[in-house]
Amino acid sequence: MKYLFLSLAIVLEVVGSSFMKASDGFSKLLPTAITIVAYIACFFFLSQALKSIPLGIAYAIWGGLGIVLTAIISVVVFKQSLDIPAIIGIILIVTGVIVMNFFSKSAVH
Repeated sequence: MKYLFLSLAIVLEVVGSSFMKASDGFSKLLPTAITIVAYIACFFFLSQALKSIPLGIAYAIWGGLGIVLTAIISVVVFKQSLDIPAIIGIILIVTGVIVMNFFSKSAVH
């Protein structure tokens, strides 16, 4: 269940970020409301995951996957582009999450 909760937190964070962009600076009611609800639910599920996943590990996975998925949404939905340094940075973040999960003694699975 802990990774299900973390997965839900990641998806909801991406939904919240995407609708924050769509809210146009919180000037559109429906996207603003979805942003707020998504982030509240996101933090609820993250808090449930933190009951059994160490904070540093959970946050690295949450942040790393959130960055990747949000970047994909920004390209596909919002037609924004990523340059080579941005892509390299995202790859480095994902690599760090992988290293933490597979090699760190801090990661309790």
